[in-house]
Amino acid sequence: MQRVIVGKADAIDLALTAVLCRGHVLVEDVPGTGKTTMSKALAASLRCEFRRIQFTPDMVPADVLGVNLFNMRTSEFEFRAGPIFSQLVLADEINRATPRTQSALLEAMQERQVSIDGVTMLLPEPFLVIATLNPIEMEGTFPLPEAQLDRFLLRVSLGYPTRDEESSMLMRFQSVTGSEALTPVAGPEDIAVAQAAVREVRVDPTVRNYMLNIVEGTRQHKGLRLGASPRASLALQHATQARAAMQGRAYVLPDDVKALAVPVLAHRIMIESSARLRGRSRDSVIAEVVAAVPVPIER
Repeated sequence: MQRVIVGKADAIDLALTAVLCRGHVLVEDVPGTGKTTMSKALAASLRCEFRRIQFTPDMVPADVLGVNLFNMRTSEFEFRAGPIFSQLVLADEINRATPRTQSALLEAMQERQVSIDGVTMLLPEPFLVIATLNPIEMEGTFPLPEAQLDRFLLRVSLGYPTRDEESSMLMRFQSVTGSEALTPVAGPEDIAVAQAAVREVRVDPTVRNYMLNIVEGTRQHKGLRLGASPRASLALQHATQARAAMQGRAYVLPDDVKALAVPVLAHRIMIESSARLRGRSRDSVIAEVVAAVPVPIER
């Protein structure tokens, strides 16, 4: 993926973490930082079918899920699958769609299936949704409900590249586009094996209690109106298992929890209005909670 994306190793690792955990990614950043490029590069590297959905205010759930159409020749209804029936789905500018259309993704993201006219259809494996948000364009957008945000395993922010990285990018892609340089290095079968291996990574009871103390700290924080849910606890544990496996370890360390606390928990909490007015951000609150929880030390 770094043949296409210059730098941003942490963001790439987080995207791969979501793949190993069978989770979904929320990418929040300004335009032009490589959100779509990262999604295409991930799909190409893993030999996954890629579909892009450009969300707009006039979209309806059928535009995402599919629709039953009546065939005049056979006198029967035929199902025409929507773009959600793909292995890697890029939901571009998801907050531009109405809440009704956004809710169409809830069952797909959680249950990995779609129900249309009383018929339930399974989605292909692996199935990953990468949704993008543009934080600076507020006009014509609809905020994502808490239930929707809670279904994303983690949140990624690419950010602007450094001057050296941007210079390297200009030189590298002076005459060719990045997507043409990618060849698959793994396939769906390899992903399934890796996902099963990640679940075998050991989580010591002391490390598990460390995670729970952090999650409980968000629920007791005075500056938060809504703390992390039990789904957040599961997501944090699975993400730390994936990070440990990617680093060649069969066990989770407290450092894994520290590294993933903000990406996994920050988008799941709600800050009190008074704290927001004082300039507090979700990331800073999670960092404050992590700093206040004692780290387990082997004695």
